[in-house]
Amino acid sequence: MAAFNVNAARAQRLEALGLTWDFEVDGETFSLPTEIPRRSAHALAELKDNDLDGLLALLMGEESYQRLCQHEVSVQDIAAILEAYGQDTGLGVGEG
Repeated sequence: MAAFNVNAARAQRLEALGLTWDFEVDGETFSLPTEIPRRSAHALAELKDNDLDGLLALLMGEESYQRLCQHEVSVQDIAAILEAYGQDTGLGVGEG
């Protein structure tokens, strides 16, 4: 039996999903990664369950996060974004 090829599996996932998952707020497009590096996963695990700002800043990067903060985005908006992101990418983030 051949060994599981991680690089091939990753390439398939990225081909299917793309490098980023995009969402739009007030006509401006923002991106979240479709794959989370292990280093980022460790940082995510250290966040409190209700730290939506920390979660988004970590996933989006500080510059994109600051652009998002210029918009009137509610907690419900963020929850909807994270739910759709999880459904589309299979990543469960922001779950308490």
